Amino acid sequence: MTGLKTSKLFGGTLLASLAMSVAAFAQDAAAPAADAAAAVADAVTPIVDKGDTAWMLVSTMAVIVMTVPGLALFYGGLVRSKNVLSVLTQVFAGFAMIALLWVAYGYSLAFGGPTEGGLSAFVGDFSKFFLAGITPDSTAATFSAGFLLPEMVFVIFQLTFAAITATLIVGAIAERMKFGAVLAFLAIWFTFSYIPIAHMVWAGPGLLFGMGAYDFAGGTVVHINSGVAALVACLVLGPRIGYLKEPIAPHNLVLTYIGAGLLWFGWFGFNAGSNLEANGLTAVALLNTITAPAVAALVWILCEKVSRGHASALGAVTGAVAGLVAITPAAGFAGVAGAMVLGGVASVVCFWAVVSLKAMFKYDDSLDVFGVHGVGGIVGALGTAIVATPSLGGYALGDAAAYSWTGQFMIQLTAVAIAVVWSGVVAFIALMIVRVLFGGLRVAESAESDGLDISSHGEHAYNS
Repeated sequence: MTGLKTSKLFGGTLLASLAMSVAAFAQDAAAPAADAAAAVADAVTPIVDKGDTAWMLVSTMAVIVMTVPGLALFYGGLVRSKNVLSVLTQVFAGFAMIALLWVAYGYSLAFGGPTEGGLSAFVGDFSKFFLAGITPDSTAATFSAGFLLPEMVFVIFQLTFAAITATLIVGAIAERMKFGAVLAFLAIWFTFSYIPIAHMVWAGPGLLFGMGAYDFAGGTVVHINSGVAALVACLVLGPRIGYLKEPIAPHNLVLTYIGAGLLWFGWFGFNAGSNLEANGLTAVALLNTITAPAVAALVWILCEKVSRGHASALGAVTGAVAGLVAITPAAGFAGVAGAMVLGGVASVVCFWAVVSLKAMFKYDDSLDVFGVHGVGGIVGALGTAIVATPSLGGYALGDAAAYSWTGQFMIQLTAVAIAVVWSGVVAFIALMIVRVLFGGLRVAESAESDGLDISSHGEHAYNS
């Protein structure tokens, strides 16, 4: 009995062990298949992360603050008191107009359309005219596989870029251009310069995107684009009455200081928001948006001290803006040391452009849009190729070991050249069209002498 019992127990145990082994083997064999199925499922059904979405909405609102009131106050303080309302109104109305044009056809032409063939390397199509087909459930890609954004969020974020780019031009033509002519010029330039360059740089089928041009947040699309248009516009308009013959001083640097602070705050959304996600690289872009302008502000006032014997408040904020401009294309590609060097170099070059280059050629870029945004954008776009070098602490795309800063520099130089020529030609043609439509670009001499606040808008900014 005992032997039989023992035999049965051993046999039962052996069978049970065998069954468990078979089950374990089957489970182990099924695990890779389950993992593969899960990976496929993840690839097929990426998620819309609420944290990313919230960050992008906050970034969008920050860029709006950057424009109105930030840019408006920055410019408003730099003009004479008789023209402050005209500048505020041009920026405000320009923002409103470009916002509507972006929704109507701008987004469609910049980011819609076929992925190849035809004019897809230069512009999209009207498939998303007035945001056709875009719903709360539509999505747009981010830079990480498996993560998406609501497309409506991407539409609005890009709207703010289009609006501030166009309104930046206002600073070069301040105090002398007809209000209606300003808006008409901005509308034409936005349509034929901003949209194509945004498409070429940031859209998948775009010419410069395909070449591998780096522009994290708009050095080419925003700053070079608007800066060159500003230079062409001030050359076509001619100088203000009394330019280089009498002092034309800023009327309220406190307004300019407040505007600069709002610009810097909004630039966090501008640069860090351009990562389209809330992650570590977003923090890199945000930190660079602190350090580059900080260095640039100090370098600018040092240049003033050496060349003029004093450091000015206007110099400090102008230097900071130059640093912000320069770091824009490199915000997510530069390490912190590279960002600081880029900010310092841009500050020196922009200081030279504002103080020496403008005096050399005697053009009246009223608020130094070309000197800061155009020149700073060029320095930043070219410098991005260097500061993105992994061995220098940068974050170049692709294989770090294979990265060549000289090769990337030539790509950046090509992108800069295309943007300069494209924007300059479009700006000139747009001005010629507007000149015919409005019977001239400038207000009458008497209106300019009285100030555009009263002559164009029937108001005074200050009651004495």
